[in-house]
Amino acid sequence: MSDAVSLLNYGGLLFLFLVVFAQTGLFFCFFLPSGGFMFTAGVLAATGSLHYNVILVCAVAAAGAVVGSITGYVFGRKTGPLLANRPDSRFFRKQYLVSAEQFYHKYGAIALTAGVFLPLIRTFAPIVGGMIRLDFRRFLLLVTLGSIGYALSFVLAGYLIGAMPFLKPYLKYFITIIIVVVTIPVVIKIVREFKKGAA
Repeated sequence: MSDAVSLLNYGGLLFLFLVVFAQTGLFFCFFLPSGGFMFTAGVLAATGSLHYNVILVCAVAAAGAVVGSITGYVFGRKTGPLLANRPDSRFFRKQYLVSAEQFYHKYGAIALTAGVFLPLIRTFAPIVGGMIRLDFRRFLLLVTLGSIGYALSFVLAGYLIGAMPFLKPYLKYFITIIIVVVTIPVVIKIVREFKKGAA
């Protein structure tokens, strides 16, 4: 947390944009904790340490996710087959791409909306979208909706905690609620698929 505060105080909104962009758009940066940085930015916006309106913070975070997703899509469209044949390394495992592709084919649009809340999926689903040449306008609509929800959830959760410090002991519950709410569509889809398969 202290490192995130220092980095955000030093780099401001540009740093926040770059972190979110990198995690959603560059496959070798999948490990970056963009959600944690967005949450911290919300806390700093509430306490006045980050001298920006919270709506601007949300907009910058969402923009980073959208631009990152577009970058992943373009990368997947141009070089997806090369990435699929790339040997495993410290920053890449072929299984990440396979998992994202399976998730996408199984859950369709949800992979690009609610999937942004899931580690690895938010990085690799846009690449898969490009590889299978998903219609770009449809892709852009889905990732924009998902990115806005992703940014609002984490930034506003942080802002709420920063504005009302007495809520800090309940932080883990807020995060749990956010995750549950955004993954409900995925759960519903899984249940429907299960019922369909059992019929």
